[in-house]
Amino acid sequence: MNWIDLLRAVFGLAITLGLIGLAAYAARKYMPEVLARLQGTGERREKRLRVIETLMLDPSRRLVLVRVDDEERLLLLGEGRELIEPRGPSAPSGHDLHSGDML
Repeated sequence: MNWIDLLRAVFGLAITLGLIGLAAYAARKYMPEVLARLQGTGERREKRLRVIETLMLDPSRRLVLVRVDDEERLLLLGEGRELIEPRGPSAPSGHDLHSGDML
């Protein structure tokens, strides 16, 4: 085997490995759902969490409406804190307004 044949074999191996790497990169970038399905254990679980809608309030805050199981929750994200809408109807605060009381 002379040097030309060895060089041709190394060059062919480099091209083959490069094409495999390019195909893996393209699959990761453009087909993530196909790769996730291939890596799964065969069980198809329905996702419990879904983002329904987002609304930008200003550059640092946004509202996010998410669905967890069968319940929708409203989240306020931004400024290093998260505010989650309380569950269920809010209870009265204990201060009953009478007809003569002023705000």
